[in-house]
Amino acid sequence: MKPDQFTANYPGACQKTLEGYYAYTPAPLPPHLPLDWDLIRLISEADQALGELSGAGQLLPNPHLLIRPYLRREAILSSRIEDTHADMGQLALFEEEDTDADEPLTDVREVANYVHALEHGLKRVAELPISSRLLKELHAILLKDVRGGENTKTPGEYRRSQNWIGPKGCTLAEATFVPPPHHELGQCLGDLENFIHGDYPEPSLIKAALIHYQFEAIHPFLDGNGRIGRLLITLYLCEQGCLSQPLLYLSGFFDETREDYYRLLLAVSQKGEWRPWVEYFLRGVRLQAQRARLDTQKILAHYEGYQAKLKEGKRVPQEAARILDHVFANPFISIARHTKRVGASYQMVQRGVDFWIEHGLLEEATGQQRNRVFVAPQIFSIMASPSLPINANAAPDVDRSK
Repeated sequence: MKPDQFTANYPGACQKTLEGYYAYTPAPLPPHLPLDWDLIRLISEADQALGELSGAGQLLPNPHLLIRPYLRREAILSSRIEDTHADMGQLALFEEEDTDADEPLTDVREVANYVHALEHGLKRVAELPISSRLLKELHAILLKDVRGGENTKTPGEYRRSQNWIGPKGCTLAEATFVPPPHHELGQCLGDLENFIHGDYPEPSLIKAALIHYQFEAIHPFLDGNGRIGRLLITLYLCEQGCLSQPLLYLSGFFDETREDYYRLLLAVSQKGEWRPWVEYFLRGVRLQAQRARLDTQKILAHYEGYQAKLKEGKRVPQEAARILDHVFANPFISIARHTKRVGASYQMVQRGVDFWIEHGLLEEATGQQRNRVFVAPQIFSIMASPSLPINANAAPDVDRSK
């Protein structure tokens, strides 16, 4: 990173360190962001889409029907941006089988950690404001039992050395971006926390865009900054009451437009181009909220259809209702695991599974005679493949003018 890459309008300080390399420290939020009718319209559209999604979330008879599948999808896509790969089937099956295998499932374990961190954060924001303490808790969960986690990535602790961003194998001198030296983290994070909880006039969606940029620019951990920063978006919107249920996740949009995501974040640091970043962020909110609302409607329609089968059927097994709720949270189910989970007998769970096989919800997934796992293919399909938004069959309208 070189100082001549930064224009006169950049929001911060690019300074040479005692070690001889340059590092960038972002200025405290908020920046000056002039409003005009185009930006106001975009804020309104994103806010309307978010409100419609929040309203749909309030109609869910059991919010867990959608929350865990959405957490799982967010974990997969956010991790994929960091080149950690697992698909919905691997993750859901891993959670249901609770396997102890190591190497073949290393990526899956990391993605499962993201799910646990997000679940933990959603519970904690109800009692603990977004803060350094909470971020460290999330980071410790995210990097638990991962490759090199304990030795090199200091789970749950801010970095005490310099990190940098750039092509694989690059040095500090060759880096695309070098965040603040570690001794400046306390001030930077304190300023960020003050902005998160301060009385500022910016709408919550604008604040969420600014907060995500600022966290990524500070890059306070040795690893996991991207995932924690994207997780922070959902936690902030839930803390602010913008969402009735945590159904909005932007990692799918960021992954689809990854080149723009990185380019626009860097353009804020180097050129002070806040407007393109904020517009891009708002388009992502609008798009993902539309997708999530469609998925909510689809899954709710399926759930109500199968609920009707419970009411219409004769001699419905006692465990059938709980199995139905389980597969709408995780479309895979093991009879042995479910037996332990709910405290029912193996025979009771078997009868419930047989009932749902007969009514077209479940089918056997492993082809094995023992330790069989069953899947609800229709539910899995919705969870694994997000809907296109209304009137948005084309690619997202990101700003490609620069």
